[in-house]
Amino acid sequence: MAPQLTLQAPLELPPNEVPDYLNRLWSESLQASGGAATFTLVVWEPSWLQQQLIRTGRADGPISGLLNDQLLEAARQAVGALGLPASTAPTAPELAWALGQQPGNHSADDLRGQFVDRAISAHQPRRLITLAPTLAADRPLETLVAAYCPLSEERSGGGDACGDVVVLRGGMGAMQQGLDMLQTLIQSELPCWVWWNGSLDESPELLEALAVPPRRLVVDSSIGQPRRCLDLLVQRITLGQAVNDLNWLRLRTWRESLAMVFDPPSRQSALDHVVQLDIDVEGQHPVKGLLLAAWIADRLGWHLQSSYWLEGQNGDDGRGIGAEFQRNDGQSVQLRLMPVPMGVTKTHPGALVGMRLICAPADQPPLCVILCSESGGCMRLEAGGVASMQLVEEVVPLPNESEEMEMARLLGGGHDSTNPLLAAAATLAAKLLPT
Repeated sequence: MAPQLTLQAPLELPPNEVPDYLNRLWSESLQASGGAATFTLVVWEPSWLQQQLIRTGRADGPISGLLNDQLLEAARQAVGALGLPASTAPTAPELAWALGQQPGNHSADDLRGQFVDRAISAHQPRRLITLAPTLAADRPLETLVAAYCPLSEERSGGGDACGDVVVLRGGMGAMQQGLDMLQTLIQSELPCWVWWNGSLDESPELLEALAVPPRRLVVDSSIGQPRRCLDLLVQRITLGQAVNDLNWLRLRTWRESLAMVFDPPSRQSALDHVVQLDIDVEGQHPVKGLLLAAWIADRLGWHLQSSYWLEGQNGDDGRGIGAEFQRNDGQSVQLRLMPVPMGVTKTHPGALVGMRLICAPADQPPLCVILCSESGGCMRLEAGGVASMQLVEEVVPLPNESEEMEMARLLGGGHDSTNPLLAAAATLAAKLLPT
């Protein structure tokens, strides 16, 4: 779905004049409209990958903050050219860092915050605030303001739908400088979403300042060090804050496919007799696999006994994770989560390649369920004696949806509290990750 520009050229103002200008905008220029009584959306939009690809001449501008097929292809080519492991996802922070070590001084127009994806604008945000840090760390703070109205066909119920767009652009120091002014722009009477659209490793002080409860926090636990990602989820959930994780949302089709496999009554009882769970992920980011394992364990009432590191089977695949659970009947369940090499990686680090669930009922033949992201990904999981078992194999349909589409789904659903399934899974996943 094509993004939509703001309907007027943004006006650049000194930061200290922004609040007064917005007040005048609504009391004078837009006095006929009270503005959409919806929500404020604050977006941390560093777009380091896009900025570095453009700077080094590997991609064309403008800087939009939006991923597209051309940008992802340029990123995948850069992975090989820079000698990074083939399992490096195009959005992995280490790729942007490696690009940062390369020469180049190409530039392009920076339109971050001025693009409004139609999936998001359809929900008529009252105020959209974008923080757009630049590669030049010493760049001074620039603030841009524009009125914004969704296209008429996007309005669902008529009435006032206009809002405004505010962009803060500059070096990292400038982002801190503009924080006090930004806080005054967040209206307390409307819900506020904070979308941290970047690595959870960077700028923890800024994240803490922006994502204060009761603001609703949206993160992506595939971007950042696994321990940091899981600990942050658990910390915010424990505080009672509404937290949404795009990495968790991408598990939707896996969870639905697994539930459908065991939907027939003849298979439902097999879930009480699981003895082994194997999960394969791309590269060295296990969070998505851990969230899936934790969801299964929580739903089936397993109790974690221990977790530990496993060496890669080929010696160069990196470390996997092993764990032992205890079922309610006292029997043991073994978990093996392994990194596997892939020819073409998916967009986000740690994407699921496949999973295998082995059930051993006492009065029935063993059952082996294999789910995989593509038919080729099933081959490794088909090894290991499954020929002697009843085999159920499914290829999981993976939707090709952008972060903006996922974010729009969250905005449409309200979600003023953390999904209880995510809350339980994140807490257990954090315990599964060995220290």
